[in-house]
Amino acid sequence: MTLLVAGGDQVDAGKTTFSTGLVEHIGAVGFKPRAGNDYWFDHDDVQTATERGRLYGKDARRLAAASPGQFDPEDVNPVHRLWRPSTGPDTGLLGQDSREFVIDRVGSRYVRNGTVELPDLLRERLPLADAVAVESVPELNDAMEQYHLPALEELGETVATTGRAVVESYGDIARPLQSIAPDAVAVVEPLRVRFYDGDRYIRACEVATRSPKAGTLEERVESVVDLLDPAGTAQLPPLTSDDRKRPAAVADAYGHAYEQLLAVADGIEA
Repeated sequence: MTLLVAGGDQVDAGKTTFSTGLVEHIGAVGFKPRAGNDYWFDHDDVQTATERGRLYGKDARRLAAASPGQFDPEDVNPVHRLWRPSTGPDTGLLGQDSREFVIDRVGSRYVRNGTVELPDLLRERLPLADAVAVESVPELNDAMEQYHLPALEELGETVATTGRAVVESYGDIARPLQSIAPDAVAVVEPLRVRFYDGDRYIRACEVATRSPKAGTLEERVESVVDLLDPAGTAQLPPLTSDDRKRPAAVADAYGHAYEQLLAVADGIEA
């Protein structure tokens, strides 16, 4: 069984909290194919990872810790991107809303933005001697085809052979792995979650991809679910910060929603 968790809100939708509780509830392995954080806004997380000579975020760390067995964050999250605020009017390579791409970890390899000076902390703590430097979007696209795509394809194969898998998307992206065929999809947002049949959701992704903007943007969740009626919905009560850190507490609070999601995966209207 493969369950996909996507976000109906680009920021703080509650995907990782929902996902860790779901992992606990059904004994699944949690995966986050792509993730990212910010050198400035998430500096505590950057410090925690880089002092170990590694680069990952708290979402992957929480999913790995919640999963049964022994997993490192990198095992469940092959691609991690580090951003930072842009300090000038030019957002730089892949700049978005006053932020710029700094470095990607792809498996154990690094791809860095060659147009910016890397922070000393990264140069001192990460193994960057063989990092691939890119100085333009075409160069980054080439690097992504050579490194990112195979890493994601390999993860897709791992997900397919995992008995119970929960795949968490990033931001408000509808489909983090092109190869997965989820049995059901949970679209999480503050206060509620909507459930969708996996086959219908993927078909809606394909329709959204053929829109006039196809090829320029990944499918966004709302563009996909606008084409569908949910199989059901559930309310999500707010949780304390302490409870959000404990998958068992989340599983207890959101158990009613998880059972509805499993019903959709079994072909039963929630």
